[in-house]
Amino acid sequence: MRFRFLVLALAAALVAAGSATAQSKTLPRVKVLATGGTIAGAQASATDYGYKSGAYDVNTLISAVPNLDKLASITGEQVANIGSQDMNDVVWLQLAKRLNEVLKSSDTDAALITHGTDTLEETSYFLSLVAKSPKPVVMVGSMRPATATSADGPANIYNGVATAISPGAKGRGVLVSLNDEVHYARNVVKTDTTSVQTFASLNRGPAGVVHTGKVEWFEPMDRKQGTESEFSVDKLDKLPRVDIIYAHANMSPDLIKAAIDNGAKGIVIAGVGDGNMTKPTLDALEAAAKNGIAVVRSTRLAAGLVLRNNEVDDDKMGFVASGEFNPAKSRVLLQLALTKTNDPKKIQAMFYEY
Repeated sequence: MRFRFLVLALAAALVAAGSATAQSKTLPRVKVLATGGTIAGAQASATDYGYKSGAYDVNTLISAVPNLDKLASITGEQVANIGSQDMNDVVWLQLAKRLNEVLKSSDTDAALITHGTDTLEETSYFLSLVAKSPKPVVMVGSMRPATATSADGPANIYNGVATAISPGAKGRGVLVSLNDEVHYARNVVKTDTTSVQTFASLNRGPAGVVHTGKVEWFEPMDRKQGTESEFSVDKLDKLPRVDIIYAHANMSPDLIKAAIDNGAKGIVIAGVGDGNMTKPTLDALEAAAKNGIAVVRSTRLAAGLVLRNNEVDDDKMGFVASGEFNPAKSRVLLQLALTKTNDPKKIQAMFYEY
């Protein structure tokens, strides 16, 4: 009897294992590319404000999310392990190239990228312009480290995976999912230093909402991205240097000269109001533009558009108006634009198209 019981138990275990294997084969396959950030951070104690970014690896992050294995078949890879304040062009190119390799694979249905929130809006927009697949890509982060009371990372990862495997995510380009909202990489900005509700698409609103893994989609994107983009990282080993200079009362043109002397091929001005600045600075930038330096007027304000030839004669001075883009996103688009041209008219067309 005991032998028969053991045989029956073994048979049941084999059936269960076969069922689990069959289930894993039918689940969507999501590759997680981790870059560090607060979502992988650890505090010295639960009451400490400060923390160390990137303290945990990708497999630890995945295993900390309850029921994630019921949503998708997950595999992880550590691409970088840094705080996103240290994100740079080298990591961008490495991440973009690896992402495109992952998306080409027949073993991957979607990709999730974990990232610090400080520069998430920049990395996501960069990837949205160079990712060459209609497969969903979702970026997630957190405002609280993994060791915090009520850490938001696990819920963001869960909802991020749910967003990535949603049929409605296909072809929407790179998305950002945090705090039960989904945003287009092009539109999203960080608006608060510590609040979990920090990410918002101020000019347009979110792409959708996600709650307990259920996604509701809103308006589609109407600008070029992903497979429609002319930009590629395949043959790039570096990006042109573009500096952002913050406008203010009594602004001096000295920083313009310093940026150019140190190798800047483009300059973005975080202008006052509708992208304006002092007269000496305007004169210095006009001279720079005539010497082949690409100049983009953006604004230091949180929302609104910088319109061409409004307050500043962009046609005469050879400038580009940023439109919807804040200085950080203007810099991303200008870097990629400069891999194609430094003609301000052609660059302005790109700012309209992307």
